[in-house]
Amino acid sequence: MPAVVMEAKGPVAVLRLNNGVTNAVGSELLRDLERLLPEVRQGFRGLLLAGNSKFFSIGLDLPELLAFDRDGMGDFWHRFEDLVLQLYTLPIPTAAAIAGHANGGGAILALACDYRFVAEGRKLISLNEVAIGVPVPYLADLLLRQIAGDRVAVDIEYESKLVAPEEARAVGLVDGVCTTEELEAAAIEKVARLAAVPANAFELTKRHRVREIPARFQAVRPELDRTFMECWFDSKTQGLLREAAKKF
Repeated sequence: MPAVVMEAKGPVAVLRLNNGVTNAVGSELLRDLERLLPEVRQGFRGLLLAGNSKFFSIGLDLPELLAFDRDGMGDFWHRFEDLVLQLYTLPIPTAAAIAGHANGGGAILALACDYRFVAEGRKLISLNEVAIGVPVPYLADLLLRQIAGDRVAVDIEYESKLVAPEEARAVGLVDGVCTTEELEAAAIEKVARLAAVPANAFELTKRHRVREIPARFQAVRPELDRTFMECWFDSKTQGLLREAAKKF
């Protein structure tokens, strides 16, 4: 069974993460998203990214990634960053329907969408990298600060803060809080409404909005990737990551 399933909802493509209960972002899920995003761009006017009611995504698949050597991890990380940039710059309206927890790399995928809707209840969003010994990626930091501002980003990133739905809405991290039953319909309605506006005007407007972050990121990417890898393979960090991997 694929790790990502595509469904058509009129002009909107739903990409549903389907990698077990946790929807961890590993090689298979990454490969499926790499394959499907170009299909969405060519064949649809909007995109909804969804998970399941327990986890939108727990984040990077630590049990798998900890088995990688430096070259393997470097390749995976570079591809993940490329995927986030591809999702962020997709020239159609996009939204994430967060029905379950969204942590780390899973939260980064949600941040790369134009809109985020979360289910009410204990559905927590976090960039938990610092707590498990790695830095919050610069690309994620840029996305979060564009969405919610620097003051909010400081608390979320430094403290690996778990943000509940109502707080997420209050600080601008999400655009709506819905019941689980209404969540995807609300997100699809938002995307479909924007999919109906003149496509060229929307694409050019979005291009203006997303132009700055990729340019800033790419200008420093080689150094960022080098220091990230040094931190990832530090012996103390490896110990913290292995402890975190026990939760998968």
